[in-house]
Amino acid sequence: MTRDPAHIIELAGVFWGPRRQPDILQEISFSVAEREVIAICGANGAGKSSLLRLLYRYQAPRKGTVRLTGRDLWQMSAPEAARIVAAVLQEQPTDFALTARQIVALGRLPHRKGLGPGATDHAVVEACLGRMDLRQMADRSFGTLSGGERQRVMVARALAQEPRVLILDEPTNHLDIRHQLELLALLRGLGLTVIATLHDLTLAAEFADRMLILHEGRVIADAPPDRALSEITIARAFNVSARVDRSGATPRFSFHLQGH
Repeated sequence: MTRDPAHIIELAGVFWGPRRQPDILQEISFSVAEREVIAICGANGAGKSSLLRLLYRYQAPRKGTVRLTGRDLWQMSAPEAARIVAAVLQEQPTDFALTARQIVALGRLPHRKGLGPGATDHAVVEACLGRMDLRQMADRSFGTLSGGERQRVMVARALAQEPRVLILDEPTNHLDIRHQLELLALLRGLGLTVIATLHDLTLAAEFADRMLILHEGRVIADAPPDRALSEITIARAFNVSARVDRSGATPRFSFHLQGH
């Protein structure tokens, strides 16, 4: 793969699997442009979360390279990588006694140079709380918040890192329809590179500039949504019969068990 300075992330020939176990991800190669918005879709067990873990430096590839801003991700220190990439995961903090503001402030740790937060840190935290409409609940303990409110806190914490790349694992899981749409619109408007796994193909098609479809640890489609979400690709990825209605502004999908 030719390295392109416009590509903030590059994967070349990446394989990954748990220690002493078969590969879950195989021959993964793709690059991501600055400010590109990408949705990763596939069936449960296709390797979506494993792929994200490679991107936010949680696990190293067994083979191949992951590059961030042209550098091998594993030649960077963890704080250096965290100043570029922030992740919002399905797992949430277990210390429910922390307030929402304190959770968001944790996002400033990669930038800390002294013992405590400075004026810039406080300003960034307050701005992120405002951006996610969390000011009214900033001093409530995390454990008293609803699932959707917690998710917004976690996005605010990631934004407090001031990253160039934001990675999200199923960010709409705990949100109602309105908040799903609001969150995805906000993510698109951040001006960041955004990479998210999504189950809902309609939301993914509306949200993303480009989609990666995974099947059994391999990329089987890498294209804009209208090309990636073909009936053949959906059938292969999800083991269902699929029909795509493209007569409206947004594609509509219908699914049936194969053989029924």
